[in-house]
Amino acid sequence: MATIPADDLRARSLRLSFGLRELVIAGACLSMFYILAFNPRALNDGDTYWHLRAGAWMLDHGRVPNFDPFSFTHLNQPWVPHEWLSEIIMTSVFRLGGWTAYVILFGFAGALSMGLLLTRLSRWFGPMALGLTAWLAVGCMWVGMFARPHLLALPIMIYWTGRLIDARSEGRAPPLWLALVLILWANLHGSFVFGALVAAPLALEALWEGRRDPWPVIRDWGGFAIACLAAVLLTPNGVHALTYPFQIMTMKTLNGIVEWLPSSFAKISEFQGAILLVLLVCLSRGVKMSVFRVLLLLVILHMALTHQRHTLVLAVIAPLLLAEPIGRSFGREAEPLRAPMLAVAVFAAGALVLIGLRTSDPVERIDAVTTPKAALAHVPAALRAKPVLNTYSFGGYLIFSGVRPFIDGRSDMYGDAFFTRQMNLVRGDQAAFDKAVKDYGLAWTILAPREPLAKQMDAKPGWTKLYGDRWAVVHARTDVLDGLPASAR
Repeated sequence: MATIPADDLRARSLRLSFGLRELVIAGACLSMFYILAFNPRALNDGDTYWHLRAGAWMLDHGRVPNFDPFSFTHLNQPWVPHEWLSEIIMTSVFRLGGWTAYVILFGFAGALSMGLLLTRLSRWFGPMALGLTAWLAVGCMWVGMFARPHLLALPIMIYWTGRLIDARSEGRAPPLWLALVLILWANLHGSFVFGALVAAPLALEALWEGRRDPWPVIRDWGGFAIACLAAVLLTPNGVHALTYPFQIMTMKTLNGIVEWLPSSFAKISEFQGAILLVLLVCLSRGVKMSVFRVLLLLVILHMALTHQRHTLVLAVIAPLLLAEPIGRSFGREAEPLRAPMLAVAVFAAGALVLIGLRTSDPVERIDAVTTPKAALAHVPAALRAKPVLNTYSFGGYLIFSGVRPFIDGRSDMYGDAFFTRQMNLVRGDQAAFDKAVKDYGLAWTILAPREPLAKQMDAKPGWTKLYGDRWAVVHARTDVLDGLPASAR
């Protein structure tokens, strides 16, 4: 019996391994596409509505506003629409194909992110490790898996981080043209600040390694830093786009928003599992990294523990930083980075099937925690035009429906003091409510039944209940209703 040479066996084994890795990549990309295109949770965020309304305003007026055109409490006051390009893209797609086309757009954004991430990891990970990493990454991303601008910027974050790591591996500074990526990133979403967060420790790592002759490092990385600073200023918001991310992160009332709450370990989760698994591998295999990369990971981990929304960032940056040291601890050598054509073909075929299924069953927005559709439909048009007090998460839907809200998801514009005032109102502070009625001329309320104020409204003199369901309750001032034309009631 003829024997197969060892070199041929190794070649066949590598081809099989790479083929399996490509199938894992395709499967993970299709999973991301499915989650964002078919899971109703992807649209279960009130900000989606006002993003679309903002995009519509910009398309209709041909410019980016620097003032609030939507609320009645802050009308014409300064506002920084830092996600303006994402909003225009989102609205353009929405106008072409409604909610169905909208979720398909984000399905492709999620799939592209997963494809870019796993393709890079496949240089160091076998099929099993790649599949496990994909599963944990999706689990960690789950808290931020909403069809909002941050997902459109996610592929850029992965590409940017990968290119910086490549530059360090090759002992050089990143190419100046890479700064152009920041122009797109800064106009899509405020997460571009993570570009600097990743670049800074890698630059310090390069400076430490070249400390005996630091000038070339200072010159090359310094030039790149200057190019990046210039790039992020090339937005309609100028310097405000640069300061905005720091402004929002220093707000004291963020703990009133779910995605800004600390991560919870009350029960086992993919996030907890990922942390434990990484500790197990790193401690048992003696994984070594530069102190600068370890500090970077600890900073992002701290951010993820402090605010749930940052687990998504950790889920994509941590694997990119850990792939090489973990791979080397298992005796692996880097394989050339190449386009996964089999994965692309399998994904394309699967995506066509999923798009067909999605378009045959179009997305329909129904009542939900951010969508008081039936409740608003029971409000007379004449009453809608009058000042309203709304639950925070309803603000986006009101804007989308042409109603000026008391407050919405643009918490940075409203500020800590106003946000606190609104929270006190819906928590049932009688004095605060009476003052708001006087200050703003509130004519009606639309509140979530869980809000303490919603439970008090039935007993308030001078107020009438117009409608209530499991999602929203509407009350109106009796004198305002009496003043409406009979045909408008």
